[in-house]
Amino acid sequence: MQKTDWKATTALLTAMIIWSTSFVALKLTFRIYDPMFVIWGRQILAAVVFLFVIKRLWKKCEYRREDVKLLLLMAIFEPCLYFIFEAMALTYTSASQAGILTSTLPMLVAMAAFFTLKEKTTILTWIGFFLAVTGSVMLSIFSDVTVSAPDPVLGNFLEFCAMICATGYTITLKRLTERYDPFFLTAFQCFTGSVFFLPFVFIRDGFPARLELMPSLGVAYLGIAVTLGAYGLYSVGIKRVRAGTAAAFINLIPVFAVFFGWVFLGETLNMTQYIACGVIFTGVYLSQRRD
Repeated sequence: MQKTDWKATTALLTAMIIWSTSFVALKLTFRIYDPMFVIWGRQILAAVVFLFVIKRLWKKCEYRREDVKLLLLMAIFEPCLYFIFEAMALTYTSASQAGILTSTLPMLVAMAAFFTLKEKTTILTWIGFFLAVTGSVMLSIFSDVTVSAPDPVLGNFLEFCAMICATGYTITLKRLTERYDPFFLTAFQCFTGSVFFLPFVFIRDGFPARLELMPSLGVAYLGIAVTLGAYGLYSVGIKRVRAGTAAAFINLIPVFAVFFGWVFLGETLNMTQYIACGVIFTGVYLSQRRD
């Protein structure tokens, strides 16, 4: 394997592990802080860090005027719309179920890449997409209502909407990484998200009366490790491989998310949901086959 392939694999694998912990971190911080404050807090923290290196990152970019629309579209998809849907989703469903639904992203990206990037898509991809959606519906319908998941059907639907936004983000990101440094694109997302989410904090009166240690550390983790680290590493990986290949790594998130949800939140799935997971993973497997 070439050196660049190892770099892409390491970057993408590390990003997936970090991302899978974000569902647990969000659930824990949402218990104390308003969701919009948490989302804005992670964006502003990462943006402050990027302020120290933004000039250096900009020098590595090949700016074109027509890229403004793509940059704004990328930021609208993620973090703006994506985090709105995910924040709402995690107030209704469990971290484990939200993590499992991320496995639908590779199929969504593969189909979008077929139409926009002209990447080859086989009949198995479409069959896999159908199975994955079927499994996602089963996962939601047969969910048990718990304290962690008071309305799993609604929450899982909102998480699926977040995956649609993530698809638009992945496609635009793939185009932009041809001319822009991956970490500059992550910085652009953070600056945009800091401005976009601030009014929502004021509207919801989401600023906490006092800061508490554990949820504040959670926000810091989301801002530095997840927003800055995972997104940056994902951008590095997608710069070196096809959009569909990079998205395939997201299949690992459900495994890690279920594990971390069990360890830190005590979340479990019922037998029908495990069957639904099997249907989803089968669909994902078929969608990634090239023969």
